[in-house]
Amino acid sequence: VPHLGASPVEAEENCAIMVADTLREFMEHGNVTRSVNFPECVLQRTRPHRLAIPHKNVPNMVAQILTAVAAQNINIADLLNHSREELSYTIVDLDAPANEATLPRIRSIEGILSARVLPIADA
Repeated sequence: VPHLGASPVEAEENCAIMVADTLREFMEHGNVTRSVNFPECVLQRTRPHRLAIPHKNVPNMVAQILTAVAAQNINIADLLNHSREELSYTIVDLDAPANEATLPRIRSIEGILSARVLPIADA
């Protein structure tokens, strides 16, 4: 009989654990997995300071983000950008915390959907 494989209590518990782990990974590290509308984007965390930025998939977007960060005199330690159709997602690890001007500057770029500073891992 189809679809009975997901009915046992153990399978439902495993699904709940997977959902919680996936959500925690997104909230803590900005990593996106198992999404139906976002690109898969997983970057091993190399620094405690990280930005997560969903945006339109248009030319020059990553350059504008990097310019906004560099204008705040913050060094970029690592970067990942993946796209899915009209949507892109960029994760940026920084050598120093983003200052007060960084997020407003990034959010002011046309095509940015949001920008968030992720908390320091394990803080």
